[in-house]
Amino acid sequence: MYSDLPHPPQLPDEGLVRRVKALACTAPLQALDQRKASLEWADAKVYHMAEIALHTIDQVTIAMDFDTGAEHAKVIEQVKHFVAAQAPDRGDTEHEAVADWVLQRLINVGTVERGFSWPYGLVGDEGTYDRFAFDFKLLVEQSTSDGFSLRATDEAINVLVGALDTDVESAQIAAEVKLDNLIRRGRLADAKLAAEQARYRTVQYGETLRRYLDATRRDVRTVDWERVVPDLLLDALKHIEGRYTAEHAILTNITAARDDSDDPRHKQRAAELVEIVRDCIRRHMQLQKAVQEAGDQFRSEQDRQLFSGEPQRAALHLHGQLLVPLLGLTVGKAIGPVYDFFRGAVAPAPPEVLTLETLVARLLQPPLEPERFAGEVREPELDPMPEAELFTPEHFRKASEILSLPGGPALLTDLLARARRHEPQVARLVMHRAAHAFNPPVGDAVRERLPEVLIAVPTGEPLRCGEFGGDELWLTKAGVKPDEPDDPRSEEPGAARYEEFGDEIPLHG
Repeated sequence: MYSDLPHPPQLPDEGLVRRVKALACTAPLQALDQRKASLEWADAKVYHMAEIALHTIDQVTIAMDFDTGAEHAKVIEQVKHFVAAQAPDRGDTEHEAVADWVLQRLINVGTVERGFSWPYGLVGDEGTYDRFAFDFKLLVEQSTSDGFSLRATDEAINVLVGALDTDVESAQIAAEVKLDNLIRRGRLADAKLAAEQARYRTVQYGETLRRYLDATRRDVRTVDWERVVPDLLLDALKHIEGRYTAEHAILTNITAARDDSDDPRHKQRAAELVEIVRDCIRRHMQLQKAVQEAGDQFRSEQDRQLFSGEPQRAALHLHGQLLVPLLGLTVGKAIGPVYDFFRGAVAPAPPEVLTLETLVARLLQPPLEPERFAGEVREPELDPMPEAELFTPEHFRKASEILSLPGGPALLTDLLARARRHEPQVARLVMHRAAHAFNPPVGDAVRERLPEVLIAVPTGEPLRCGEFGGDELWLTKAGVKPDEPDDPRSEEPGAARYEEFGDEIPLHG
């Protein structure tokens, strides 16, 4: 009986979209426990990665201020202790590696945009179901003068608090009222959670203002300084005034609860609440300073950008906007975009000859006669070479006396011992000339008509000398006598022979 009734039209459900987005923000955390089994460097089954990710976001949110973010090394150090509590039997190196792995996954290192995307649908005004993509980030890296710092996004803070896209002001008021009521009833354990949520909302409020100021520094025209930002600054001042009064009253109640309690655990929780509320007061003071300076920053940026010239075109992201899309196309479809890119990216090269008149004038131009002289040749400035004589004429004289072998053939060891009686340089010169006596150039001696040559023959024994090494040599002298033309022992003109101990051996010069 109900089948004939018309179905009511589907209306857009914004609440459903908000819940889907809230689910999307928790998806990267849940995926960590699914991906931990693929880690090859550790048995990660014992670790609860989603809890570690929540603790990491918590540490980044607490550590960052209005102007500065959280240091990477300090966040790893804090998270490492939480990881060690889950697996105390593992090493410190593994604990640090797990903390760093979770942090890298929250930043989504390895992707171009370093963000996450979640598909969702929305029923339009005409009843059609349209599909969209929700792009978000949890932790982002911000460039600083000292390197990089970490900042938690609104989506990451909402993951901690348990809501998404909630109004900052109403959430802050609700958190403060809840915190005050819990403290008055003595439920300090629940009050600590409410105080941490209130601090997260304070950080989120500061992040909203900081994004407006950053966008103003880039381009004043992208921010509505006529209605949106002035209303935000006015609401921020009212927010700071109300929260400042409430937090001081809450701080008084916490201090009284801490001092009146006899339970050590109760005192410890009250002391932790005192630190959290004091941190909230400090953040409100930073926010107040930023609100007061926002007007001056807008005016200075307006003056600077007004006289900075025309805005430049945005740079093309070659990897994400050109390379990745082209890799998914065929060659025929990719030629057109590639041609258009290079035609716009490469500057045109104008021809050398633009008109016929220029071409005729260049062709009729007489050739230039080369210069007869290339120009004056400068005299090079040469540095004088230092004269470092290793051996003096006296050294050569003494070495020649020793190598003249007055007592007949001798061993090199004996000759070196005789040379060391004079100077060390004499011994080095004797060693040098003895080495050249091995396979001597007899042809040079014949041409220079030397009466004799020094010959060195190895004995097969090592040289007995501490200063020099090598084989022992037997040194002797051999006389060089050129052959006569009618000498029957002569085999060819210009032959020669040297004599040793009465024997003559023919040598060819």
